[in-house]
Amino acid sequence: MTKRIGIGVVGAGAIGLRGALTHLSQPDAQERVKLAAICDPVPGRAKAAAEKFGVDKAYESYEELLADPAVEIVTICTPIGLHYEQGLQALEAGKHIHFNKTMTTKVSEATDLIEKAAARNLQIVASPGMMLHPVNRRMRRLLLDGSLGQLAWAITGTSAGSGTYHLNEEYRTGNDILTTVNPEWYYKKPGGGPMYDVSVYALHNLTGILGPAKRITAMSGIGIPEHKFRDQTIINEMDDSTTMLLDFGNSFHVIVYTTIAGTITDWLPNVYGTSGAIIGAKFGDVALRNPADRQPHVNDLHINLDESHVYEDIMQLVDLVADGKPTIVTAEHARHVIDIIESGYRAAATGQTQELTTTFQPLTIDELDVAVQI
Repeated sequence: MTKRIGIGVVGAGAIGLRGALTHLSQPDAQERVKLAAICDPVPGRAKAAAEKFGVDKAYESYEELLADPAVEIVTICTPIGLHYEQGLQALEAGKHIHFNKTMTTKVSEATDLIEKAAARNLQIVASPGMMLHPVNRRMRRLLLDGSLGQLAWAITGTSAGSGTYHLNEEYRTGNDILTTVNPEWYYKKPGGGPMYDVSVYALHNLTGILGPAKRITAMSGIGIPEHKFRDQTIINEMDDSTTMLLDFGNSFHVIVYTTIAGTITDWLPNVYGTSGAIIGAKFGDVALRNPADRQPHVNDLHINLDESHVYEDIMQLVDLVADGKPTIVTAEHARHVIDIIESGYRAAATGQTQELTTTFQPLTIDELDVAVQI
């Protein structure tokens, strides 16, 4: 049997419980990984999570988890504004890292982590790995094989995360220590707001299918100034209504919206070309999503559990560390999406179009292992 990789789960909030522990405690995952440790600063929360999911050690401090020799990789499931500093600490401790979205809030932070990981021969996988979904790979194939003709324009967006979604999750509406997790950070600087939390999915879809963008302009503001959670009033500091216009070159422009109402299906883009269009995961009458579609590690044990994509990204890191198997879920792609978000906010604040400074290598047609039956 292959050696099991020891995982440390950083944070016992909604994503740590739902996206990491629920999946990693399943029997098939346990053949590959060992839940070595979990940490959370709320007294008793890590212990309760460890008891529920069979984690070996529970700590109240991140430093204790990093000092645990059984922990080989960490999945960082904490508020996004903490990711950069916690990533630095993990690399200094010699740990490989899976970042839940978004990896950082700034391009400079992402670059620093990428460079430090390379210097230490450590691996980073940064969610969300949207191009692992077959539907996105089929969309990419249609673009590359010329089925769309010359690209004209596209649109994608979301309203999820802008309103009350995070106030009503199952891990926030109960009565015990694991179901009373406070969502205040979602509405606070520097890592809150729906751009970093939810639009990151739409942007990974978009750029994974179309490739890297070149320039951006935007308008942005706060539509809902405060939220209620139990008996607490949360003042919203982060913009929840943002519309961006991205330039991909060759006069091909894309609208990306993050707003308090209305959304396009599953954060997938509608892409219009001179020879055809992808609309609602269909190319004409051809469905681009199949009922049997799965990400590589998402079998019947995982498909009906929430956040199976998080589990998939963690297992991409496990395969990379254990077997040296390359992954398309790269920190460079995540950095480019961070560039779009950071530059979009800057464009909105200044009224000036911003040049994007990062890029990544999108999938080539030879790397696409799914066919489109037209």
